Amino acid sequence: MTALLRGRQTPIDALKLLASQLIVLHHFATYGPLADALGRAAPALSTWFYDYARMAVQVFLVLGGYLAVRSLAPAGEFRGGTPWRAILQRYQRLILPLLVALLLAVASAALARQWLSDDFIPGAPAWGQALAHAGLLHGVLGVDSLSAGVWYVAIDFQLFALMALLLWLGRRPCWPQTLLLGLMLASLFFFNRDADWDNWALYFFGAYGLGAAAFWAGNARRPGWLLVLLAGVGLLALVFDFRERIALALTVALLLGLFQWCQNTAASSPVRLPASLSNVVALLGKTSYALFLVHFSVLMLGNALFARLGLGGTWPAVLFLLGCWASCLGLAVGFERWVEAPLGRLGYRLNRGLSSASASRPVQSSSPRIL
Repeated sequence: MTALLRGRQTPIDALKLLASQLIVLHHFATYGPLADALGRAAPALSTWFYDYARMAVQVFLVLGGYLAVRSLAPAGEFRGGTPWRAILQRYQRLILPLLVALLLAVASAALARQWLSDDFIPGAPAWGQALAHAGLLHGVLGVDSLSAGVWYVAIDFQLFALMALLLWLGRRPCWPQTLLLGLMLASLFFFNRDADWDNWALYFFGAYGLGAAAFWAGNARRPGWLLVLLAGVGLLALVFDFRERIALALTVALLLGLFQWCQNTAASSPVRLPASLSNVVALLGKTSYALFLVHFSVLMLGNALFARLGLGGTWPAVLFLLGCWASCLGLAVGFERWVEAPLGRLGYRLNRGLSSASASRPVQSSSPRIL
């Protein structure tokens, strides 16, 4: 367990842990007879999970921008020749475990339909629907999702690819920041205010850009002034059109900026927890993507089994729901260990093979047109 702490940062893992759990609880408060039972047992809590827990996706958007710019351009300039390899690596990292999770979701839905007839359980997929998911195009093509929350995986890939291209295009001093922050402002003041854009990265780039700006500000010579400026920009966007999701994104971005600032000035990590608690936070933070991918399969089967058994009463429903939640956590740990991590290593080896092959070719064969 202590190996989990190597190279991991507790505040980032804690944010992943909190956001992923809230998204899971939002879905359990939204779909099926278990959601109805939770509504009867704790109506105020159920309403809060339904209305507000879904905004935890903003945490992942800000974290995504923060971590992406830390990897691609920590000093403000794109490091690497072209962005295509980074984009391909991101696609592989997202799509390989997603395809396995979708197979699990399709099988779970087929079993759940035998016991429960409900609109939230997807039907058997058509080939076009499957291909749209494999290409992460289901949202822009208007194809029904095979699992809850899959839309975010496509948006994450769009955002990463857009950021990589912006950083690569601005290959002069200060240009990468100018292009990225300019698009962030365009999203905050225009695109994010129009729900017709919500299948495209431009709608979410405001929160993603806040994360990137927070990383740069925390690493700057005068981080305090830049974080104040970032806060001012965010507050101006909220005055222009108040959106709770943007208020949350701004708060998370400022916290990450402060964390980065403290990390640069302190001899040790600014957040220290007991070793046992740090291990738990690291484990659950590490498995947040796996939890995001597999929890809907458990949700479908749990609701179907609950209906099949004909359980009634408040406490049986609450205990059953808690059991499903615990099953989600256990399945996510196993999925990360035996599916996501091995597939990540496979993708890394494939990329190394492609890099070695391209390095052995004549120089003219490595042109962007061939890539």
